[in-house]
Amino acid sequence: MNPASIREFAASFQKSRILLSAFELDIFTNIDESGSTNNQISTNLQLDEHACIRLLNALVSLGFLTKQNQLFFNTEDSFDFLSKKSINYLGGLMHSNHLWNTWNNLTKVVKTGISAHSTEINERGEDWLFSFINAMHDRAKKQAPQQLTNIDLTEVKTILDIGGGSGAYSMEFVSKKPEIKATVFDLPNVVPITQKFINQEGFSTKIQTYTGDYTIDDLPKGFDIVFLSAIIHSNSLEVNQYLIKKCYNALNKNGKILIQDWIMNNDRTQPTAGAIFAINMLVGTEAGDCFTEKEVTDMLVVAGFKNISRIEFENGISQMIAQKI
Repeated sequence: MNPASIREFAASFQKSRILLSAFELDIFTNIDESGSTNNQISTNLQLDEHACIRLLNALVSLGFLTKQNQLFFNTEDSFDFLSKKSINYLGGLMHSNHLWNTWNNLTKVVKTGISAHSTEINERGEDWLFSFINAMHDRAKKQAPQQLTNIDLTEVKTILDIGGGSGAYSMEFVSKKPEIKATVFDLPNVVPITQKFINQEGFSTKIQTYTGDYTIDDLPKGFDIVFLSAIIHSNSLEVNQYLIKKCYNALNKNGKILIQDWIMNNDRTQPTAGAIFAINMLVGTEAGDCFTEKEVTDMLVVAGFKNISRIEFENGISQMIAQKI
């Protein structure tokens, strides 16, 4: 590194903030196919006209918009992914905007050790919750086909998807083997959103929902696979140990637990994405973290699991798989 590259790295947030503010203001949806003037956009969105033109010009410079004769146009990609008029709209990006506010407190959090979020996920409001589930759905739909490709479903009839959010992974399990009965277990405020995604994707007769809080309630029983994707990083080691024991009790004999998450090396420095995500847990949760392979293995052993193995993916995510004998 040199001074120039360090300065560039430090200033990289500026481009992100320009995009996120434009997304939050719904700029891209409010640009007509035939082009829109700054006055039209700022009037429709009730924005300051002089401030709006600076934002629009910056978006042009960054490649998100084009400009001809004082008319602004979406690019093909910005319309496709950033306009609500498109079926490919990336609504989950609003979650990144919410994360901005949380990450802004990192310095204070490191000083105090107190999360920037004082409320549990089920108490953060409908807008926050839907944006979060939507973001997770977009990501899971892309990743699930690859991440579940090596899972042997030959003897599997039932799957419990804990904290399954939109149900994207349950959908992939059912797509791979239509006779599987999948159940998504999630919080009271999440399950209605889950049901919307299940209905929207055409799985209403294939996937059930079960409302509960895994930190308090018992899990339903009688499953061949218990699946936890992006769950353990939200909890303390103690809560995870308690949860994994509940998973053991929820499984049939010879059933398997699949834990999918960032699994860190013993120094907690790799994978890099996991180290960064550990900071996300620091600012956003009371006790969440990214755990090492040894820590996850120890939790599985204490719960009674055998035949523990690990699968690593190119993006840094891993699966820890174990069996109830």
